Amino acid sequence: MPIAGRTETRESVGPIEPTRQGKSAARTGAVISILVGLFLLFDSVTKLLRLPPVVAATVQLGFPAGTVPVIGGLLLFSLALYVVPRTSVIGAILITAYLGGAVCTNLRVEAALFTYILVPVYTAAPVWLGLYLRSPRLRDLVRAGH
Repeated sequence: MPIAGRTETRESVGPIEPTRQGKSAARTGAVISILVGLFLLFDSVTKLLRLPPVVAATVQLGFPAGTVPVIGGLLLFSLALYVVPRTSVIGAILITAYLGGAVCTNLRVEAALFTYILVPVYTAAPVWLGLYLRSPRLRDLVRAGH
């Protein structure tokens, strides 16, 4: 029974079993997160391996060749945080920042809008959608803001 002036939290009423809808959302979110995670893993590994086409493309965007593995390492670190449930929000924030830098870079070189500039945005959206669907705590936080 709630006390006047206080609201009950999940912890105060005991554990709540996940609903069928919650389990389905979590599974869908996990699939989305895995797919976008594999894409980002591929991107980071190609940079860490300094593959010639990746280095050439990065140099063409105005970055020194020596920065390619650093960029790949930062993405891999952010992705590692994203896949661990306890640090997934921090990882998603760092991935979003990384992708924001990609948007800025593509804007600076006047790349095509839908095929280059917005691709990082198309990548960031499933990062957050997957996390939102697989994280009841994040869903609760977003709902509480309304």
